[in-house]
Order: sequence, then structure tokens, then C-alpha cells
Amino acid sequence: MFMESDEDRGQVGIGTLIVFIAMVLVAAIAAGVLINTAGFLQSSAEETGQQSSDQVTNRLEVVNTVGEDIDQGEKVIQQVEVTVKKAPGAANIDMGSTIAQWVDTSGSYDLTYASSADASSFSINTVQDDDDSITDSQVLNDPSDRATLVFRADNIRGGSSPAAGDGIGEGETATIQLNTQSGGTSTVRLVAPETLSGNSAVTL
Repeated sequence: MFMESDEDRGQVGIGTLIVFIAMVLVAAIAAGVLINTAGFLQSSAEETGQQSSDQVTNRLEVVNTVGEDIDQGEKVIQQVEVTVKKAPGAANIDMGSTIAQWVDTSGSYDLTYASSADASSFSINTVQDDDDSITDSQVLNDPSDRATLVFRADNIRGGSSPAAGDGIGEGETATIQLNTQSGGTSTVRLVAPETLSGNSAVTL
């Protein structure tokens, strides 16, 4: 009968130990990869959630819209003023970085902030601002802050040298989409009255 020697049993034990250690190392490495991946996914999910939250809350809320500088001869509104405030729960909003997209029957126009409104930009007037944040840096930082965005409808529709009749005519419509730096979007629909005769300003 064959008898296994003590020396043979020792060799088998060392081999088993090596395999066991290798399995432990592989499991540890795999666990480390899983932990790192889970941490990355959690961080990405939190960042995505914050961005989504910002897009919902960090937006402008429209207070009112007015059509002014009405050309009585051509019966068109040449200037549009949109008064805005921070939406409830919004952080500080930099209106200087806000992009406005004007859309009407003549086309679509992307407008950015400038000191004076023209064919490619809108300007900002302060309505209420206790700490001059709007005047100094175009930032709404308080729920009580109010600012007016000024759009030259005649320049937007007619270019840098608008012709007579350029602007929003009687009964015409236009849409302004305001996109803040964080991605918050507000839509303003402008509807001119059926008659502009005798009016120096109208609610849109």
C-alpha cells in the first residue's frame, strides 16, 4: 500500500496557500475597483442632480411686459421692455451672462447683454436694487430685486438700420426665451394689441 510522506503533504499545503493568497489579492483588487466605481458614480449622480436642480430653480421670473416707442404712422412697437425677478428658490442670477432668443415670423435671433440694445443685444435697466448689484454687475441677488430687459424690436427685425415699419405690428406675436448661465429657461410670449392707435405704451 502506498504511503504519502510528510514531505509530499508539505508541498501540497504550500501550493494551496499560494492559490489562496492569489485569490485574496484578486478579490481585494476587485473590491477596490468596485468601491472606486461606486464613488465615481455617486459623485456623478450628485453633480447631475445639482445641475438639474439649478436648471429648474435658477431662472428668471417675468413680472410684466410692455411695448413702448410706438410709431403711430407705421403702427408698430419699436421697443419691448420685460421686467424680471429671481424665481423662488433661485440663487444669484447673472443677467449679463443670460442669452435671449427672440423668435417671430421674420426669424430667430440670439441676443446677449450690452450697455445699449441693438440688433444683436439687449440692455438692462434697474427698477429696484438695494445694494447696486444690478447697476454694478447685472446680478439679481435678492428676491426684491427687479430689472427691466430692453429689446429694440425694430433693430432686431430690421438690422442695424431698420426701415420704417420694422417692429411688432398690430396683432403680431413674438417669443423671447431667456436662458440663464446655469441653464434655467423662461419663456415670454409677446402679443401686440389689435390696435396701437393713440397709445404711447401697451401691455404685451
